[in-house]
Amino acid sequence: MNDLKGYKKGVNLGGWLSQREHTKEHYDSFISKADIEKIVSWGADHVRIPIDYELLEKEDGTPDDSGFAYIDKALDWCRETGLKMIIDLHKTAGYSFDYLENESGFFDSAEYQERFYKLWDRISARYGKFSDVIAFELLNEVTDRSFCKKWNEIIRNVMGRIRKNAPDTIVLVGGYWNNSPDAVKDLDPPYDDKVVYNCHCYDPLDFTHQGAYWVKEMDQSKRIAFSETGIDAAYFEGRFKEAFETAKKYNTVLYCGEYGVINTVSPEDTVLWFKAINAAFEKMGIGHAAWSYKEMDFGLSDEHLNGVIDEIVKYL
Repeated sequence: MNDLKGYKKGVNLGGWLSQREHTKEHYDSFISKADIEKIVSWGADHVRIPIDYELLEKEDGTPDDSGFAYIDKALDWCRETGLKMIIDLHKTAGYSFDYLENESGFFDSAEYQERFYKLWDRISARYGKFSDVIAFELLNEVTDRSFCKKWNEIIRNVMGRIRKNAPDTIVLVGGYWNNSPDAVKDLDPPYDDKVVYNCHCYDPLDFTHQGAYWVKEMDQSKRIAFSETGIDAAYFEGRFKEAFETAKKYNTVLYCGEYGVINTVSPEDTVLWFKAINAAFEKMGIGHAAWSYKEMDFGLSDEHLNGVIDEIVKYL
């Protein structure tokens, strides 16, 4: 694969089916077709939809198919508006990138891993026939480097299961350090020619996450202006270079599934950061999805950015 068509400019729907209380009331109210239409008006060609395992499973691992109705609804909206979509498994039983969620044991537990495989069996069986619209992302942000060897093994296993149901679906695979570009080099060669290497970029973290309560050792009182970072498009080209070349080596492409700026940063500085990273995306041909559409401390459609959103969407 040398071009990820249809996944060039995207927006995350964070906080809808993931990282929130899993209730029907929330699912029914957080995102509507009008939101999808706004994203289309921004010039996007796809949305990334994080989902937690709780959407599709009961606590004991018993399948709960009621949650599929919301993914189906998103699919209908995307088909009606011409968008593509990524189903991103943001949390699986025994693992979350967020230590506050108290999910652990996945990489050491055959039982948890089998739940993961079975969950992807069900997702791929339902959506594999929509490969013209839907891509899959195996798991959001593996954290520790120590998980790398086992994660590569799990990738091979789950890909074999997925391909039985979805032979033509694009699948995104990221590495450790929360999908760092630096971890792409340690991923195994792609399972087949429809696997894409995935990374996330919130660099520099002390700028994009300043004041973030959930980041360990972050000084929540410290504030940094964009002018103090010294970053520009060349900085981001350097950050993506090794991962980009690794993807090229294996005849695939690099995609950036998350990037964005926390709402403690001024709107004006937020525009400058988006402009810099977008210049690198455009020069290197890296598809991407901004985090996130609303709320989640990064909301593009929130009141905080009302005065600059027309400028920001030029650089999504």
